[in-house]
Amino acid sequence: MGFPTKVQLIKRKNSEQWYINFPSAIAQAMEFDRGEVVEWIIENKSQLVLRRLNPPSSALKKKQKKASSHPLKTSGKPPRKTTVRKGSAKERKTSP
Repeated sequence: MGFPTKVQLIKRKNSEQWYINFPSAIAQAMEFDRGEVVEWIIENKSQLVLRRLNPPSSALKKKQKKASSHPLKTSGKPPRKTTVRKGSAKERKTSP
């Protein structure tokens, strides 16, 4: 979707200034900061590219999870205690 915008010219005695304003919806969607420095690049005579020198980080990048200190721990609960008996059930049955 495009946003039609007029190019404005202010002529002074010794100089002239050209202005192109961003519609508020575009500036907000791009998360521009006041005073942010950008760079204009002439792609060709029909396309002017605006490049941000310090763009904000992407909201789509996944945050890496911090590695767990216990490799087998999968939940926030502490691991269950297990009791180990000497000899298996089969050994106990066959012992005299």
